[in-house]
Formats: sequence, structure tokens, C-alpha cells
Amino acid sequence: MLKDNAGWIAVLAILLVLLLAGAVTAASSRGARARVDQALQATRRFARRRPHRQHFRPEGAEVAEDKPRRAAIIINPTKFEDQSAVRRKIAKGCADAGWAEPLFIETTAEDTGEGQTRQALEEGVTVVCPLGGDGTVRAVASVLVGTETPLGLLPGGTGNLLARNLDLPVDDLSEALKVALTGQNKRVDVGRIRVDASGEHERPAEHVFLVMAGLGFDAAIMAGAPEALKARVGWLAYGVAGVRNLRGAQFKVRLKVDDELEISRRVRTVVVGNCGKLTGGLVLMPKAEVDDGWLDAVTLSPKGIVGWLAVAARVLTRTRKGHERVDHLRGRELSIRSDRPEEVQLDGDTIGKALALGIRVEPGALVVRV
Repeated sequence: MLKDNAGWIAVLAILLVLLLAGAVTAASSRGARARVDQALQATRRFARRRPHRQHFRPEGAEVAEDKPRRAAIIINPTKFEDQSAVRRKIAKGCADAGWAEPLFIETTAEDTGEGQTRQALEEGVTVVCPLGGDGTVRAVASVLVGTETPLGLLPGGTGNLLARNLDLPVDDLSEALKVALTGQNKRVDVGRIRVDASGEHERPAEHVFLVMAGLGFDAAIMAGAPEALKARVGWLAYGVAGVRNLRGAQFKVRLKVDDELEISRRVRTVVVGNCGKLTGGLVLMPKAEVDDGWLDAVTLSPKGIVGWLAVAARVLTRTRKGHERVDHLRGRELSIRSDRPEEVQLDGDTIGKALALGIRVEPGALVVRV
């Protein structure tokens, strides 16, 4: 606000100077010039006497100098062979940007990012940057949801799905760090999902997701992509796992979107998306936007290899109109109930099998640096 006020003051001062300069030209008497000079001096005094920002603090409030900006880097150590080199590069990038030495915190098998993010918030950092896979990003974001502390996205995994959907750097750590430190804040939606393994739990487990949640075939792909293969060939490992799972059987689901009537489908997979872009540049949900306050869903119901070819054609051509093999839905809340337990994935990480899912959107719940 103070910067805005200062801008208006400067504009008004310039306008006054121009008006008074015109008056000087038109004035013919020495008295008129004297009055103009007095007005100009008054304008300069007004500009010099702008109150310090501390003047606007409540009376009795403690006056504190601005703390140096500091980034917290939540590192998944399993993603890097030479972590020290990565740390040096990040520390140099922060120093070059005029920021303090970053706070580095490693994740563990027991705590994949949530506890580390809480520690970072207690330290009062300016931005929290997960440096790992999509699972690390999701764990960090789950704590930042509802806060004003932004999430800075650094490429460290195979998919980097949220970064891809926001058109952020996914192959250049230095460029991604620059965005995280100096970019603009953008509010994005978050998906909340209740996962009921038996279909009868009174208190099902609740998670957040930023990109997509899936039940069935797509989750089986994520579960079937070996870590060693992903490390060697990247997202192509998911293609290998997909080929292995092409011949699976369909299952029956009951779907309810908002207050609409429940529908039944025989499917291979149901995917609910906050964003629409997959790895490899494929767009599964052309209408999905990360900040539109809606969730998009797609059901895939192919039969055999020919059916999968039809599905692939519709995905590649971004056709959205309903079809017996590909159907698109949109809403703010969705419920899915399967006739048998199926694998579930959140942003590319599998979390086990479930019979029922309850999903809703939280508009603008997360701040991200873009």
C-alpha cells in the first residue's frame, strides 16, 4: 500500500510541476512567478516529507527491521547422486539474488516432507521449495495449503507434473530457482480426496493432490514403473508399465458429480484432474485449468487393443465430447464407488487399493511462485 501511495504522490507531484510550469510561461508579472516558485517549493517539501512506513504501524507496536529473505529447500536425498553439488548451486543462486543462506532439510522414509515443511514455517522462511519428485511436492503442499507462504517448484523428479502444467522450468534447476525466488505469487486450486479402502470406513483417510488422482489402470501404471527404470529413461518408464497392463479387465463404478444423478460405467480407469497435462506433453483433459475452481474427470473404457487405439486417438486429438470409450465430466465434488478394490494414485504416487473415493476442490487454497 505504501508503494502504491508513493506512486500516486509522485504522479500528482509531476502533474503539479507541469501545471505550474505552464503557469510560469503564461505569467507576465514578477508576482505571478514568485507565487509559482512558492508552489514548486511547497511541492518539493511535500515530496520530501513523506512519512516513513513505520509511521503507519499501530501505536505501541514493536518496530522491527525487515528480515532477510530466506528459502527452505526440502530435499528428497534419494533423487540425487551428488547432493552437495546441488546444494552449492542453490546456495549460489540465493546469494546472487540477494537472499540469505537457504535452509536445507532432508526428507526421510518416515516423513516425506510434511514435518520438514512445518519446521520451515516455524523458521519463518519466505518460500518453501520441494526438491524431489511429485510426491515430495504433494507432501510439502499439503502443509502450505491455507497459508500465505508460497511454494517454489524445483525440478527433481520424473514427472514434475505441476511445474509442467504451470509452464515452469523442468530441466534447468538454476532457472527454476530464479522463478522461485523472484517470480510472482499465483493462487491455485487443490484437490481433497477421501480414500476408503473397504467402502465402509466411517473415517476414511484424507489426502491432497495438485494435478490428478486416478483409480484403476493409470494407478497400476504408476505402481508398475520401477524406480530404476524411471531413473534411466524418465517418464518413458510409465509407457513400459502401460504396455504391461493393457490387457486388464474392466470394472464397474458408480459416479456422482455434485447434485446430479448417479451414473454407472464399466471402465478401465477413472482420472480426476485439477490440471490436464501429463508427462510427455499429452493433454488428457483439455478444459482443465489449475485455477478455475473446478475438477475435471475422464473415464476410459477401452475393449482390447483396438479400443485402446481409439482412446489414444481421442486423447491425442483432444476430443472432449462424450463417447462410449472416453467420457468427460466436470464438477466441484465427485464420488466414485467401485465394485472391487482398485489401485489409487495421487500425482503419480500410488497409495494402495480402495473401493470408494470422495473428491472435492478447494479453490485458490495454495500459493505458488510462477
